[in-house]
Amino acid sequence: MVDISKLLSRRTGRMKASEIRELLKYASVEGVISFGGGLPNPETFPVKGLNEIVSKVLLEKGKKALQYGTTEGAESLREAIARRMVEKRGMKIDKNNVTITSGSQQALDLLAKLFLEPGKTAVVEAPTYLAALSAFRPYEGEMVGISMDDEGMDTHLLEETMKKLREEGRKVPFIYTIPTFQNPSGVTMSLDRRKHLLEIAAYFDVLVIEDDPYGELRYAGEDIPTLKQLDEDGRVIYFGTVSKILAPGLRTGWVVADKDIIGKFVVAKQATDLCTNTLAQHIIAEAFDSGLVERHIPEIKKLYAHKRDLMLDMLDEKMPEGTSWTRPEGGMFLWVRVPAHIDTMKMFPKAIENGIAYVIGEAFYPDRSVKNAMRLNFTYSSDEEIKEGVERLAKTIKEFL
Repeated sequence: MVDISKLLSRRTGRMKASEIRELLKYASVEGVISFGGGLPNPETFPVKGLNEIVSKVLLEKGKKALQYGTTEGAESLREAIARRMVEKRGMKIDKNNVTITSGSQQALDLLAKLFLEPGKTAVVEAPTYLAALSAFRPYEGEMVGISMDDEGMDTHLLEETMKKLREEGRKVPFIYTIPTFQNPSGVTMSLDRRKHLLEIAAYFDVLVIEDDPYGELRYAGEDIPTLKQLDEDGRVIYFGTVSKILAPGLRTGWVVADKDIIGKFVVAKQATDLCTNTLAQHIIAEAFDSGLVERHIPEIKKLYAHKRDLMLDMLDEKMPEGTSWTRPEGGMFLWVRVPAHIDTMKMFPKAIENGIAYVIGEAFYPDRSVKNAMRLNFTYSSDEEIKEGVERLAKTIKEFL
């Protein structure tokens, strides 16, 4: 048997299995209700509409849709996305500012490949998207987290941190943020904070990465301009995806940026997969052009708003004193904090014993510094599972208290 440990690259030592997927292996035990995954509810998948579109694409564009495509992506899809980003997200772009990726996760990997290396530091929210940390870590840069409150990333702390990093001679290529219905917290960055963030990025001459998978899933409150909409000097790189507004199995996302930046992403992508699934791209382009996506999003929002409200009502009713949670206006997640002496990793086996699963809070911090938090997903579970699951979670916390 070959011992590959001495043959592996140094980079592989920084790779870690997804903590969510590892923990949720336990959640597959019969009788366990899981609030841990980040799954859209399959009831929202427009199976009938997509079936009609797939047939149309194969009949009318089959030879093209089943062939290799360009690395940049199918022109029809890039045009459709550019139109949508102008109309729905307020951007001043065209198709040449768009490249297609195999889900926004590939965009994160390409970002790290382009901008991270030993000696460079990515600045992220704390907590932040776990899979972003997984994507950044292998490229051997460091990560510094900026704490959040109800208005999103604390930009005053960000400014102080950027000054300190500069004084220490540490190079920062980008600030990564999910400003709208953040994963894992559900919090939305205020307009003032967004403007301040862009001012800081301009002063220190760094890029801003706006990851926006949930932006169209608003259930309450008023829309806030995207960072890309507010971008005046081309330093915002925007990531989008169809995973939350159509179907995750299509594995298709996009990057919006200045043309020079897009060119770098295209070259990096050529070495990764040559092109994104061509058939999926043509299907999605038709879903946009036919109005399927536009008709479908209100149905998603209606279902998810109900589930969010139900989970919040149950938390209000059942959770013990000393716990707190966010009240997101959209998206898929909320963030629960328990008393400081409770470590949610240590509590996890008891939770599984009680038939409930969540994602531990420390996994979302680059330094794993916060132990008394957890992420809950409210979109996937049935109404009865939400009711019973919150009761089981409250019971578990009370036992630890």
